Amino acid sequence: MSKRVKHSKIKNTGILFELLSRQITQDIISDDKKSKSIDLLKKYFNEKTEIGKENQLYQVLVKTNYNSTAKAQRLIEAVLKSRSKINTKKLKNEKYNLIKSISENYKTEDFFRSRIPNYKVYASVYKLFLSESIESLNPLDEVDSNFTIIEHITGKKMPSSVKDTEVIKEFKGQDKDLRLLSYQLMVDNFNKKYKTLNTPQKNLLKEYINNISNTNSLREFVNDEVQNIKTTLESHVPNISDDITRIKLQEAVNQIENLTKGRIVKDKQVISLMRYYELIKELDNVRSK
Repeated sequence: MSKRVKHSKIKNTGILFELLSRQITQDIISDDKKSKSIDLLKKYFNEKTEIGKENQLYQVLVKTNYNSTAKAQRLIEAVLKSRSKINTKKLKNEKYNLIKSISENYKTEDFFRSRIPNYKVYASVYKLFLSESIESLNPLDEVDSNFTIIEHITGKKMPSSVKDTEVIKEFKGQDKDLRLLSYQLMVDNFNKKYKTLNTPQKNLLKEYINNISNTNSLREFVNDEVQNIKTTLESHVPNISDDITRIKLQEAVNQIENLTKGRIVKDKQVISLMRYYELIKELDNVRSK
C-alpha cells in the first residue's frame, strides 16, 4: 500500500490565496499603501492562470453548502473532472514562482504562521486534487479526504436546528467577508475620505483578523467598543451649537446599538464601527480648534 500523503501548506493553492488576502489587511494596518499581496493576487489568481483556475475549484468545495450527501458527492466528482483539465506542469511552475515572490517580499515564517479557517477542509481538497496528479493515492487518504469534504458541504456533524444552521452558514462566510473588507478598504480607502487609520481602527481590524474563528471574543470586543463610542459621542452632543448637526449626532448615537445585534460580527458592522471612530476623530478635531 502506498504511503499516506502529508499535507503541504506551502503548496496548497486555496491556503496561499487566503494568506495573501489576509496579508492585504495586515499591510493596511501597517499603513503599507503599496501592498505586494495585491499585485501577487492580480498576477497569479486570475482566470487565465492555472493556479487561478485551481483556486476557483478550491473555493467551490469550501464555500458550497448542500443538504444532500449525494449532491455533495456529485459536486466533488464534477470539481475533480474540471481539475483534471488543468495543466499540472504550468500549475507547478506558477506555484514555484508565487512562493518565490512571497519569500522575496515577506518573512515566510511569519507569512505562513497565520491560522486559516477551514484548514482541515483545504488540506482534504489538496489531497483529493493530488490524487488526480499522481498514479496512486493511499486509499485511506482518499476516503478520509472525500468524507471530510462531504461532511463540510452538508454540515452533518453540525447542530441540526434551523437557527444554528443559519449561524454556521454565516460563520463559514466570514473569511470571504474579511477579503471583501480588505479589498473595500484598499480600493476606496473609505471612499477616499479617510487618509489614515487611527489606533482604535487598527485595533478593531486586528481583533477582526485574529478572532475570525472565535466569534464570542470578537462579539464581546465590538459590544464593549460600541458602549465606549456611545459614551464618547454623547459627551460631544452638548457642545454642538448647530441644531441640525446636534440632531444628526443624537441619531447616530441612537443607531449605534444596531452594531451589537447578532452572534456573528459582519463586515458591514465592522465598517460602520470604523466610520464611528472617524466621526469621533472629526469631532475631537473640531473641539480642539
